[in-house]
Amino acid sequence: MKAKVKNIFETEGINLTDEFLETILPADSFFVERIISEGHSSPKDFWYDQKTNEFVLLLKGEAEIQFEEESIFLKPGDYLVIPKNKKHRVNRTHPTEKTFWLTIHYH
Repeated sequence: MKAKVKNIFETEGINLTDEFLETILPADSFFVERIISEGHSSPKDFWYDQKTNEFVLLLKGEAEIQFEEESIFLKPGDYLVIPKNKKHRVNRTHPTEKTFWLTIHYH
C-alpha cells in the first residue's frame, strides 16, 4: 500500500459557505477532526454540550470560544481542553482569513 500524504491546510474543492468538518482519524475510543472556519460562529443561542472531552488546537487564524462563565480568545498555537458536558460555543472566527483547527475527542 502506498502512503497518501495529505495537507492540513489544503482547501481545494472545499465549500466554506458552512464550516468544514472532517474526521481525519476515526478510532474506537477517540477521533481526530480537522475544522476549517472563515467568519463562522455558532448559531444564536446554541451551545455545544458534548459527551466527550475535546482537545482543541488552533493552527492558523483566530477564534473566540465562549463558555457560560468566560470568553477565551485563541491565536495560532493556542490549545485547550474542554471537559465533556462543558457548555461552549464559537463566538467568532477570523472574518476574512481561514481558521484551521485540529480537535481530538476522547473519553
